[in-house]
Amino acid sequence: MALFNRYQVETPESVALEFTLAGIGNRLYALLIDYLCLGGIIVGLLIFWGLLAFNLARFWSSFADGQLWLTAVQLLLIFAVYVGYFVAFETLWQGQTPGKRWTKIRVIREDGRPVGLTQATLRALLRPVDDWLYVGAIMIIFDRRERRLGDWLAGTLVIREGRNDALRIRSQGDRLKLSHPDQAAQLAQQLRTQSQLNRLTPDHWLVIQDYLLTRQDLLATVKTQTSQRLAEQVKTLIQLPEDLSDTSPEVLLEAVYLAGSAFETN
Repeated sequence: MALFNRYQVETPESVALEFTLAGIGNRLYALLIDYLCLGGIIVGLLIFWGLLAFNLARFWSSFADGQLWLTAVQLLLIFAVYVGYFVAFETLWQGQTPGKRWTKIRVIREDGRPVGLTQATLRALLRPVDDWLYVGAIMIIFDRRERRLGDWLAGTLVIREGRNDALRIRSQGDRLKLSHPDQAAQLAQQLRTQSQLNRLTPDHWLVIQDYLLTRQDLLATVKTQTSQRLAEQVKTLIQLPEDLSDTSPEVLLEAVYLAGSAFETN
């Protein structure tokens, strides 16, 4: 029996994406780190608000409910920071918070795509409910896809990532034929150590694979423009080193594909 549960989804392009679910241990560890970070932010906010409220209270000294209003605003600020922490990080960091990044786990949609603002907001708003009486932990333990209430309503999963627990991309048809196999293989080895391949999401891998599968059907000018535009985006995303920046777009895209496919055999 596998130690970690796996989840597989098949795209309309007959490409199977397989993920390893994060598990209750990794998720609790990540949450502990996030709560430590969040606690520090809230403490700093309370100190700032305490100093501000002390000065504001002098102007409201003649109002009996002045302190009540200050307390209400303080609670709203704490809740906004609590929700905003998770929403901001999961949206900007493509499903990761500092805790998730440290423990190498990530939130994705059930179809394998990166989470957006809507999914991150739903998860954050329902987190207090999941934390109440360990509701979320209990649901994760007994749910086949290890989802808490926030994941159920947002349509998300939490997966592991890394060289041995990353997404796996498999074509259901013939293997993709490379135009520059030797150059691409050599560059792929360099990319695994000299670039940030882990910044590529399942969406990015699928776009690259779709281009390589369909490029022979494109007009020459369209093929050139598409490969250049796609390669420029990939260079920026994976932070390609300067000494490799002159690589042709076709070779670069094939190398990135090979580097990603290596997760299948490692």
